[in-house]
Amino acid sequence: MKFNPDDIEITLPHATFLNRQALFLRPDPTRVVVRPFKPATEPRDLNPTDKTRANHIVDRVLALDQETTENLLADVLENFEGRHRNLLATFEARASEMEDAFTPHVEFTQGQRHLIGAYFLHEYSFEASALFNPSIVAHPDQTGVLPGSRRFILSLRAVGEGHVSSLTFRTGLIAADGSVEVEPTARLASTPTVHARISDALGEPVELSFSAQQHISERVIFPITPAQSNGIEDARFVAFEDKGRTMFYATYTAYSGTGIRSELLETSDFISFRMTRLGGSAARNKGMALFPRKIDDRYAMIGRQDNENLYLIYSDDLYSWDGGELILQPKFPWEFVQMGNCGSPIELDEGWLLLTHGVGAVRKYAIGVALLDKQDPSKVLARSSEPLVRPEASEREGYVPNVVYTCGAMRHNDQIVLPYAVCDTFSNFSTIKIADLLRTLDG
Repeated sequence: MKFNPDDIEITLPHATFLNRQALFLRPDPTRVVVRPFKPATEPRDLNPTDKTRANHIVDRVLALDQETTENLLADVLENFEGRHRNLLATFEARASEMEDAFTPHVEFTQGQRHLIGAYFLHEYSFEASALFNPSIVAHPDQTGVLPGSRRFILSLRAVGEGHVSSLTFRTGLIAADGSVEVEPTARLASTPTVHARISDALGEPVELSFSAQQHISERVIFPITPAQSNGIEDARFVAFEDKGRTMFYATYTAYSGTGIRSELLETSDFISFRMTRLGGSAARNKGMALFPRKIDDRYAMIGRQDNENLYLIYSDDLYSWDGGELILQPKFPWEFVQMGNCGSPIELDEGWLLLTHGVGAVRKYAIGVALLDKQDPSKVLARSSEPLVRPEASEREGYVPNVVYTCGAMRHNDQIVLPYAVCDTFSNFSTIKIADLLRTLDG
């Protein structure tokens, strides 16, 4: 999938500089993962000695004769094996999780265990409804990339049945001439191996990993803890540089269905990940975005603490965030309702380039920009009086009308590469010359 950004230009009232591309990343309902199936909640008056629905399902499988068990298992494998990797291992792992539903002292054949595992799984089309709110970083592996080009990783929020959000990835290439190419998506999709499932109350990190042989677009991070049960939302990735080492961090919103909290995802290779709850008074809202390096030997974030304004927040340890200094508040009509950040600040010679979103009349979302002082980001040097990106006529219809949104852009040579979502439904790209962009800012 390739498009030359010089082919299209969009005219805004103050400049002609935004190159919208034709790289439409749309949700694909054929992409599925297997997830645990849990029978409906048992009656509250159930006695401890009574059998649950799970017990009943296990007993029914055990009542089958060996030939029927083997035939049923073979039929399940024939039906689903081409849609998933290592199904038998997945069935066995699920059976191990169902040990409490097994009758004590009963010996199970391997076929019975595998079939029981299959009965407690279901397929989930994780991006059936939406593929949106992208974030982009340079790929940790630039092997074979031509001079002036750069391989990237794109993260996206995928939404399926029940409006449950997960994290999925794509890879692509930005050429020296600014053209952008996204690699085809892998046919299969898989969730990671979880190495520790810790109680949310303890606040301990969760470790997870994929196989290095899986294409990155096959890797799907689905909600793991109760705090994430209804979604891992709006991951804002940044390549963080510290003492010559690059780590990739993503702040995201964990949504339980009733409450939210900010969490941090860490990886050096997009194979192994660590998820950690963020603490402190400043970590209670959505939309935190980490600066790509320390400032005065401290970690720094942009966040919104009051549903309206943007704050600069510092931390000594990356995981605890308190206080904050107000630096941006709604000023222009297109952001009168509220402001938020649209990803981590981008370092330029002129200062920190901060993408923002504003909400205006009829809750129309648009993307703007501000320039912060490099030594003291609490100082706003300039900001856009008109949106950088706003919903065009062809981008107003979708799951949530009149919305354009991004979770992070990337600098490449003399331009900004901006992936953005349209109407909380699909995603696209734009490129912007940095010099042209800076000329549009008002002091």
